[in-house]
Amino acid sequence: MSDRYIDFANSSLGHRLVAAIGLPSPVRLERWQAGRLRPVEGALLLSGGALADKVQAFAHKFTDATYRYGTEASTWIPGHGPTLKAVVFDASGLQHTDQLKQLREFFQPLLKNLDYSAHLVILGRAPECLGDPFAASAQRALEGFSRSLAKELRSGGVLQLLYVGEGAEDQLEGALRFFLSPKSAYISGQVLRLQACATPVEDWTRPLAGRKALVTGAARGIGASIAETLARDGAEVILLDVPQAKADLDALAARLSARTITLDICAEDAAAQLIEHLPDGLDILLHNAGITRDKTLANMTPEYWDAVLAVNLNAPQVLTKALLDSGTLHDNARVVLLASISGIAGNRGQTNYAASKAGLIGLAQAWAPLLQQRGISINAVAPGFIETQMTAHIPFGLREAGRRMSSLGQGGLPQDVAEAVAWLGQPGSGAVTGQALRVCGQSLLGA
Repeated sequence: MSDRYIDFANSSLGHRLVAAIGLPSPVRLERWQAGRLRPVEGALLLSGGALADKVQAFAHKFTDATYRYGTEASTWIPGHGPTLKAVVFDASGLQHTDQLKQLREFFQPLLKNLDYSAHLVILGRAPECLGDPFAASAQRALEGFSRSLAKELRSGGVLQLLYVGEGAEDQLEGALRFFLSPKSAYISGQVLRLQACATPVEDWTRPLAGRKALVTGAARGIGASIAETLARDGAEVILLDVPQAKADLDALAARLSARTITLDICAEDAAAQLIEHLPDGLDILLHNAGITRDKTLANMTPEYWDAVLAVNLNAPQVLTKALLDSGTLHDNARVVLLASISGIAGNRGQTNYAASKAGLIGLAQAWAPLLQQRGISINAVAPGFIETQMTAHIPFGLREAGRRMSSLGQGGLPQDVAEAVAWLGQPGSGAVTGQALRVCGQSLLGA
């Protein structure tokens, strides 16, 4: 649904009024559009050591305007160079508290030179992998810095921290293609770890080409958007939903030239039925199907509790295990579980829902090391306030609070969740596993 406050705040009169009163002034985010070829449309600034040099080697694929700053070879001057659409700062060499001042020295001059919807990425090394306690401390400090600076950015700017593991340097291109582009418009203040991955993307224009993807709960809303985005990126999509949603499922399938499966995922024979419908196996498994039955715990009925845990948590567990054990889920597959920030921060009246979504995050963390020997990654995507039919029915006051309580001051779109899922579904995104990626505009709720 339309966000009328953003419409007003970005009008000529509204912009002046909200500035005078001191109200939030969110901008419309730049999102990926059909026909776009390059991740960055504008100037890309690089700085730092060896990892920045790695990025320099493929930066020409991102944009024709690449600059360096902070060295004798600087080609960008604050206040005189172009405004910056993307920034990558290699902080992996910061090994001591005294060196952390480089963060201020680098970023402070940039903040008044950022373009609309700028994307910033800091690169580091995972603290837990460093033997020197002082170096580990310095690298851990990057997390507090990056999350805080993300909250200071304006005009739709976002910032992430990527800890690059030894041997994972070759995975930077795939990660930065996502995090420096409008595909990550509603993701900010996130910290992810990259590890080595043997499966590359062959064609960046269709990174999912040749891969079979199953999307549960695909008939409408976020599930439908995910299916559309996977198909856009080249995947052969299989849509699953309950029999009651067959009409919507068939309509979506006709648009995407996709196959459909109508199935109650909580049925006793659901796993057997699903395997029978997938004789050629799967490369991408996306568990999106979910329900809410909200009540405070004092008023929670057993039926409400059991239904939510059965659909949201038990069914993904049972179905994924069956697909793994049967070999239906191929080696080097990608599994994505749709969690929620409710599973991270909790939410009043949602003890059942939050428990189920936290359980999905726990499932990804526990299963990741066990699946690595088959090259399979498993991650959770945790949306925040997303503009859907469900959120449109939330009372006005709660809806406005949900929209504004983030660094970006607005709700996300189903496309934002879909882009994150599509990235995690790529072959090279096996570099990320056992992690939860929040798509929440850096919500003020939770970590």
